[in-house]
Amino acid sequence: MAAQQNNEIYKLSELFNVKDKVVLITGGGSGIGLMATQALAVNGAKVYIVGRTSEKLDRVAELYGKNIPGQIIPINGDITKKEEVQKLVKEIESREKHISILINNAGVSSSTATTEHEDPNELRKSLFDQEAANVEDWENVWRTNVYQLYLMTTAFLPLLQKGTEAEYGFSSTVINISSISGIVKTSQHHFAYNASKAAAIHLNRMLAHEVASSNLKIRINNIAPGVFPSEMTAGESDEKQKSAIPREKYESKVPAARPGHERDMANAVLFTATNQYLNGQTIVVDGGYVLAAGTV
Repeated sequence: MAAQQNNEIYKLSELFNVKDKVVLITGGGSGIGLMATQALAVNGAKVYIVGRTSEKLDRVAELYGKNIPGQIIPINGDITKKEEVQKLVKEIESREKHISILINNAGVSSSTATTEHEDPNELRKSLFDQEAANVEDWENVWRTNVYQLYLMTTAFLPLLQKGTEAEYGFSSTVINISSISGIVKTSQHHFAYNASKAAAIHLNRMLAHEVASSNLKIRINNIAPGVFPSEMTAGESDEKQKSAIPREKYESKVPAARPGHERDMANAVLFTATNQYLNGQTIVVDGGYVLAAGTV
């Protein structure tokens, strides 16, 4: 009987159990944020999705929030501003006693520049002289891709700790969505974006260390995706808030010979959210892209 009882903990429903977890996801209206939203809500979690475009969030709730074990609840907000983050904390506190999973997914890209120049004057022209190479572009990218991770994670620490205390055997978790662009040695033609993602990965490590050093039982990890369909990578989304990338575009660039699929990200999110022995780590989900591109 004891052996049979032990077998129960190896069931998928136990290993990846997110039923009744309270989740907050930024940028949950499309792309990777929507993949995470569906992965958690379909498996019984109560998921609040935050973004600046109410219509997009409402559309997600309408399309994917019906007849599922969990819930999808839209909240409008701009998480790049400290006062807006504080407002969001108060809004969640008015509805919930705690949260179990915080996914900081919102992100933006930066201006691009060609680097294939052997003439230093041409390279300067591309990297320095172009109009888009300005402080405002860098500030905008860093505000969204780095600063908001710090704001959101630190602002929600009390609610996350309450989540840990509310459920024996489950420590609340923060999942920051970074990118393999913060790991590879190339600029990929967008210096500000790649630099911001590298900063996000290091920020994740620092936050995990300081929170653990404070004896708070909150796990902080980040997922570094390769190429997944999103409004950033595909340039648009369809009427179902989904994006698509042609498979052949990456057949020769990625060992997997394709861009990432929704199920690949859903699997990574569930693993990172539920593995209680995972803390301070970067989970690379890239089809082998980093193998081909090389790391810093």
